[in-house]
Amino acid sequence: MNHTKESKLSKPHALCIPFPAQGHINPMFKLAKILHVKGFHITFVNTEFNHRRLLKSQGPNSLNGFPSFRFESIPDGLPPSNEDATQDVPSLCESSKKSCLAPFRDLVTRLNDNSSFPSITCIVADAAMSFTQQVSEELGVPNIGFWTASGCSLWAFMQYPELVEKGYAPLKDESYLDTIIDWIPGMKGIRLKNLPSFIRATVDEPSYIIMKFITEEIVDKIPKFSALILNTFDTLESDVLQQISTLFPEVYTIGPLHRSLLNKQTQDEYLKSIGSNLWKEDTHCLEWLDTKKSNSVVYVNFGSVTVMSNEQLIEFAWGLANTKVNFLWIVRSHLVMGDSAILPHEFLEETEERGLLVGWCPQEQVLSHPSIGGFLTHCGWNSTFESISFGVPMLCWPFFADQQTNCWFNCNRLGVGMEVDSNVKREVIEELVRELMIGEKGKEMKENALKWKKLAEKASNSSDGSSYMNFEKFVSHVLLRNGLSL
Repeated sequence: MNHTKESKLSKPHALCIPFPAQGHINPMFKLAKILHVKGFHITFVNTEFNHRRLLKSQGPNSLNGFPSFRFESIPDGLPPSNEDATQDVPSLCESSKKSCLAPFRDLVTRLNDNSSFPSITCIVADAAMSFTQQVSEELGVPNIGFWTASGCSLWAFMQYPELVEKGYAPLKDESYLDTIIDWIPGMKGIRLKNLPSFIRATVDEPSYIIMKFITEEIVDKIPKFSALILNTFDTLESDVLQQISTLFPEVYTIGPLHRSLLNKQTQDEYLKSIGSNLWKEDTHCLEWLDTKKSNSVVYVNFGSVTVMSNEQLIEFAWGLANTKVNFLWIVRSHLVMGDSAILPHEFLEETEERGLLVGWCPQEQVLSHPSIGGFLTHCGWNSTFESISFGVPMLCWPFFADQQTNCWFNCNRLGVGMEVDSNVKREVIEELVRELMIGEKGKEMKENALKWKKLAEKASNSSDGSSYMNFEKFVSHVLLRNGLSL
């Protein structure tokens, strides 16, 4: 794509900066690609740590092939760590708050001083990177907050001050975790244990640091963003979205981003070829799935952060083996706490014909594959939302953060999930997987999942869908408000 200097310089320029973790990078990258399709010059800013990981997973020359979609990086202020694993989340929260503002400001100044591409006209920041507000004010440009988790988790986090006032948080002991919190509008029947795990942290836990960060750096600062966008759609979370929008009038639901009509309009082969996964994807699993019957495979993936004990790993393994069902299991490095994930030789022998273990995979392609009949998941929002939008029912084993709330939402509101107890037992896994794949409850969940799939397609994949129209409004009303045009 060739541009004259004049046309290049008249383009709007969006700087996109995700929170430095895989689950935040993926949706921001999808949004950046869609904005590029709309005609924006894009600068995508990772931390130096994640930029190195992206180069490793995508290839050394993968990120410098397109002048109007550029990658930059800033230091995160943390000491070197293993580049095959996600960094410690409490440390990331502390360092992003303390260390990222100055290098971010320097980067913005350098970009604006470069005459070969347009000046920055808007910042799209993960809601957790609210330090960007200071720089956007200095520039006089819109700064949009992107909440990349579910709407229901944001609404739950917003209840924290009242939970503190009522004595539920910080947690004193586990005796009242089953208490129904009956005063949260849009969340009737939810229990304290179903709220995001950080809410119930005790003051001496690392999770308490994260909860303070969410309160002070996200929830308290969301009103200062020019607008708030969410990767969800109106009918999926209507009750909580209605509540959120009463407090923040400029709220735009634009998901599912991975099903967006605009996503399909990317003509450039370079942009189609690059991804945002920080681990190298094993695509051979797709060929393996091609050999399996429709709805016959359980997909198992606990995401980029979840860790488990070796005992839990073994219980999951034998639970899956005993079902005699086909399974594709993503066993990433550092899935087991402080150790490599080593599965018994007997298990590998027993499941050789019907099981496949890989380190990482192209999840959207897997979930949309006709052989997939169910998903055993940690319930991160990306995994949950992708599963819903591809019509795949779930077994839910939440680990931390918003995952407990997403699990409750799946099981109690959407009818697409069954919860797995945190104390994993192989007999229970076997029973639940069988129910998911061939039981009456599983069939009911599949019907519900297909219903939500159709609604997701309608919202984002048609020109009169709510998310598609919200995105158009967001671009014209917020990003181009300074008289710019595409």
